[in-house]
Amino acid sequence: MVISRATECAVRAMVFIAGFPPDQVVAKQDICRTQEITPAFLIKIMQPLRAAGLVNSYRGAAGGFSLAKPPSAINLWDIVCAIEGPVYLNKCMVGESHCNRDTVCKVHQVWHKAKADLEHTLGQATLSGLVQENSGGLVQRE
Repeated sequence: MVISRATECAVRAMVFIAGFPPDQVVAKQDICRTQEITPAFLIKIMQPLRAAGLVNSYRGAAGGFSLAKPPSAINLWDIVCAIEGPVYLNKCMVGESHCNRDTVCKVHQVWHKAKADLEHTLGQATLSGLVQENSGGLVQRE
């Protein structure tokens, strides 16, 4: 499983925004320049984040984005789900109509545990924690 380019860019943009004081509007061009995201793609990936209540967007000359919640209240699982939609590791996890073997399949519970582990791990990685760690150069300020 590989996350999409949109999710990767969304994570980078959100960590960058989280590096600024709360309620500060971060200019679109600053996000694009530092995170190497085109303006059109940034707008595209920010739409589902806004719909999920993770960012606020501002138009005009002083336009840009700010976090809609404290960085400690936003985690990587929130961002992944906002961009990717529901995460299923196998079609049997979508619902009963997609798999009728859940009561006899020995792998079914493994898929559920793997998803729960992934959700737990990404859920513990908050934006505030990532900013504090300055993990992997995600936050680049000039």
